[in-house]
Amino acid sequence: MTDKQDLRKQCGQLYHEIEEKGWKVVKQGAEAITIITEFYPGEPCILKSRPEKRWRHPILDQKLTRKRCLIEARLLAKCHAVGVNCPLLYFLEPNRGQIFMEYIGGPSVRDYIKEFVSEEEYETSLAPLMKIIGSEVAKMHMNDIVHGDLTTSNMMFRSVETLEPVFIDFGLGSVSESEEDKAVDLYVLERAIASTLPDSAALFHYVLEAYAKTWKQCKPTLRRYDEVRQRGRKRTMVG
Repeated sequence: MTDKQDLRKQCGQLYHEIEEKGWKVVKQGAEAITIITEFYPGEPCILKSRPEKRWRHPILDQKLTRKRCLIEARLLAKCHAVGVNCPLLYFLEPNRGQIFMEYIGGPSVRDYIKEFVSEEEYETSLAPLMKIIGSEVAKMHMNDIVHGDLTTSNMMFRSVETLEPVFIDFGLGSVSESEEDKAVDLYVLERAIASTLPDSAALFHYVLEAYAKTWKQCKPTLRRYDEVRQRGRKRTMVG
């Protein structure tokens, strides 16, 4: 099946709108389609749309889609309120499962590391960035915001000149006081950095250092993170 056929099958009615308006699909995930469009003429924006899931009952599907859409929009709004760098929310159509938000034009942190940083410069170049990431994640967690998919692909730059990471894609996020949920966020981030960098241990130390400095009451979460990390290592050893 070609990408175009797959898109037509997944998107249903949205596919005709994409074709008609010439929108550019930038990401096609299991839960949502991410599209570059315009919020008004000359102002690019991101449209994140959750297509209908035809295997679910239509009423249940609409309720679940609306709920996830509202949760993600509220998380974006809450992040802005507490000073976390994330896309600005423009407009919401929960009944259609659509969120219009700020377009972030730079590369992802993952792509930046792979394309712009040589192995010899890793620690010198990336330590300041890791500290910013740690501080931003701490701001989320101290306000009970759990990202849910905290990878280097879900952090983008507005430009390579500024190198301010913008956290995107809160589609799996939640508001949670759970130390376990926050610890899993940190573990997912650690594994994401490890998959991007050949020697990640020293750099992730900068993340945790900034995390603890920003959130003074994080010790219970860091203890839980150590437990989650040990469980993850055991699973890897067992296979």
